[in-house]
Amino acid sequence: QVQLVETGGGLVQAGGSLRLSCVVSGGTFSRLVMGWFRQAPGKEHEFVADISWSGATTDYARFAEGRFAVTRDNSKNTVYLEMNNLYIEDTAVYYCAARTIGTTRNFGDYQYWGQGAQVTVSS
Repeated sequence: QVQLVETGGGLVQAGGSLRLSCVVSGGTFSRLVMGWFRQAPGKEHEFVADISWSGATTDYARFAEGRFAVTRDNSKNTVYLEMNNLYIEDTAVYYCAARTIGTTRNFGDYQYWGQGAQVTVSS
């Protein structure tokens, strides 16, 4: 069974940076499209970014464009989310997720989920 384990969450001041990592096991990592979602208190899951199986294509939510970068290293079965110039509004639990090639970015198409990483941005 595919499993995703996230690390890298924590506290950061507004304007700072943080990098999340997600290690995938139990499947062929290169066959999976990887994505990141976040959930702020009292809100629904929100798409952040995703990256194709080859790493050639990435997509970002509007709030993430120019600030966040998603990358993957297929030799290490790992996907990353680099977050820069963080705002207080970025405070949320961030989830790594995986879907098979050919599916959409819809929330329901992501079959596998990490445990979540708390990111708290302070003033």
